Amino acid sequence: MSEPMEDQLSRIKDEIADSFDEELEMQMEEDRLDDLIAEGMSEPPEPTIDRRIYFRELFRLQHELVRLQDWVQYKKLKMVVLFEGRDSAGKGGAIKRVTQRLNPRVCRVVALPAPTERERHQWYFQRYVPHLPTAGEMVLFDRSWYNRAGVERVMGFCTPDELEEFFRSVPEFERMLVRSGIILVKYWFSITDEEQEFRFKMRIHDPLKQWKLSPMDLESRVHWEEYTKAKEEMLDRTHIAEAPWWVVQAVDKKRARLNMIAHLLSQVPYETVPKEAIELPGRVRNADYIRHPVPPEMYVPEAY
Repeated sequence: MSEPMEDQLSRIKDEIADSFDEELEMQMEEDRLDDLIAEGMSEPPEPTIDRRIYFRELFRLQHELVRLQDWVQYKKLKMVVLFEGRDSAGKGGAIKRVTQRLNPRVCRVVALPAPTERERHQWYFQRYVPHLPTAGEMVLFDRSWYNRAGVERVMGFCTPDELEEFFRSVPEFERMLVRSGIILVKYWFSITDEEQEFRFKMRIHDPLKQWKLSPMDLESRVHWEEYTKAKEEMLDRTHIAEAPWWVVQAVDKKRARLNMIAHLLSQVPYETVPKEAIELPGRVRNADYIRHPVPPEMYVPEAY
């Protein structure tokens, strides 16, 4: 027997609200951290974008990302997006908002660990190549081959000759990617010295965020100026016409996400993909089918 129309509408509203709650839960957790940050600041933080405007624009942009994803799949495009920036600059939060409503079979995230002993002796770009997209895919790199120009350079994990070879090779490597049909977009998330210090301090005192702080992250505070010099040379030597760098002002995390997503959408002239109407087929019912009960001990205890 079908449900009354009012019950169906109520269930539809609950389903939509549950989808929105996923974003709201993440934002409430970040707001909690922001409150802790504010307590430790000598000056009040700059006001951020109104929450209602933020959510309205985020959901609108995420809807457009779904349209972009459909277009990439429909036109068999290949898209690579690099997310670079200092530790705690907000790359991870931005990536979450991009992928939140997308199909993981179409849009996937690559976050490679430190290279193994074998990988350290390979051609430098070799470990990244297997993760590049095929037709109809989007790949987001949470840090990329630019590790060599940043952490490897500053922490002494590569030699000056290896660094110089990287700077000679990466423009040609990226031009090859673009010539092969890959749409390559490179973002650098920029924050201030003071903002990184506060984010680090709050992660130290927040048990839900401490896992985000690695010894390498903490060491990066010591080398702030060296990272700045490394970043400046990297942008100068690898900002090419075929694959330019785009700098995201990321001190305000909400605005940074909206600005980055809006810009990403502008990089591909996508359209609405024609789709056939979907009809839910009726379920086949067999008179001899009996659904057997599940043993009570197999159920997860309902603590809530």
